[in-house]
Amino acid sequence: MNRTAEVRAFMRARGRRRRSRTWSDRYISLLTFGLLVVLASPVIDRAMSALPGDVDPARAGAGLALIALLLAGSLVLARAVGPVGVPAADAAWLVLSPLPRRSVLARTLLILAVVGAGAGAALGLALLSALGAPDALTLRLLASVVLGVSWALGGMALTVLAQASQSWEGWPAAVLVTLVAVALAAAVMSMGPGQGVLVGIASAPLAAWTAAASASAAVAAGLAGRAWGAVARIPARAVLDASTRAGLAAGAFAVMDPGSLTWIAEDAHWRSRVLRSRAWPSRLRGAAAVAWLDWRRLARRPGRLALMAAATVLPVLAARAGGGATGALIVLAVGAPAVAATATAGARRDAGDAALARLLGARPRALLAARAVLPALLGGSWLTFALAALDVAGLGGALWPLGLLCAPALAAGALRMARRPPIDHTTPVMDTPLGPVPLGPVQWALAGADIAALGCLPALVALAGGVTGPLLAAQAVWGAAVLAAYCAAPRRA
Repeated sequence: MNRTAEVRAFMRARGRRRRSRTWSDRYISLLTFGLLVVLASPVIDRAMSALPGDVDPARAGAGLALIALLLAGSLVLARAVGPVGVPAADAAWLVLSPLPRRSVLARTLLILAVVGAGAGAALGLALLSALGAPDALTLRLLASVVLGVSWALGGMALTVLAQASQSWEGWPAAVLVTLVAVALAAAVMSMGPGQGVLVGIASAPLAAWTAAASASAAVAAGLAGRAWGAVARIPARAVLDASTRAGLAAGAFAVMDPGSLTWIAEDAHWRSRVLRSRAWPSRLRGAAAVAWLDWRRLARRPGRLALMAAATVLPVLAARAGGGATGALIVLAVGAPAVAATATAGARRDAGDAALARLLGARPRALLAARAVLPALLGGSWLTFALAALDVAGLGGALWPLGLLCAPALAAGALRMARRPPIDHTTPVMDTPLGPVPLGPVQWALAGADIAALGCLPALVALAGGVTGPLLAAQAVWGAAVLAAYCAAPRRA
């Protein structure tokens, strides 16, 4: 006990939190806050001016669905990150010391609260933008911001409780399922069957909004109080694991190597799992046998397949939520290559170390062609269903055949993304009207997207001017030619 008291006295005397702040520290803090206000004010002003006054059921349903999905994604991200972690030095010394766990983690909890409050305020503004403000704009804005902040802080407190106690581990999953169900219901109602319910929610009296905001704030405050009490008993192993993941991610951002984040997430997923061993398929030989591991890896993650299937409605939601055709095209352009890239872990490992492929006798060109089958199937299927959803919603005109025809080009782009080297920081800097831009990160970001866009040129022309038979034939031939040309030169990233 005497040693514990001595450590506490030493920390109180020399700790960072007890250091006296100088005038320069206060000046920098005020200047940073002022710059944030100046930068955020025009964005908030434009968002406020764009708030609709009338209730649009389609926009309200799509907006609610996107907000629910955003909350679900944030909950998954916070659960994967930790969310409670500390810097490497604190993890090595303070977490394992006899100091009170709550005082060691207080700074991290404050950062989480600030981040949650900021994200929640933006979420509340998005909620009001989706539902509209028929009257009392200021009061409805205040209520929606309170709702957003309460949801964000409540979700953050729930993940902290799940990290601190095993009895709370099932609650984030239950909330996640509920949010996905709400998003699905809102998306279905926006298409016609329940538009009256959406109109009733959006045009509810101000008293109902106030009651909902008060109830949400009370629940969030209760969860935050429980989380603050549970932090004192949070296991050291949980904090150390979260700190390790956060440190690896921070290191990847520090050296500007975003590709390593994929390895961190992949290794963190498989490290704690025990997999059953199965016999190698006797019918597969050479490149097909090596590429078969990508199919097994995907089959062992059914949740990822379900997420891909659910994401096919995102273009429709983006278009109905106010993005229009531009928003739908952006989601399609980002979603299709991203889905195709989820099946390229083997190609990434081949680019880093091709020893396994050589030991199994797989030729480079044949192996690259075999690894292209699964990304083509996933990307083409996702794009087909997404375009079919746009056609059903009346936002397109028989666009779905383009999905399967773009599959080879999407596979080529995904393989190029998987095999690209780290960012080259020795490239020159280009002067632009927005300031100097280093070419290394730009080249890294465009690698893969350029091949996919090149291979989908006929499809882009069809999206702009209408689908015709010659354009479909041109897309089929051109997409296959781009993939064949890429696989013919496997050493090229």
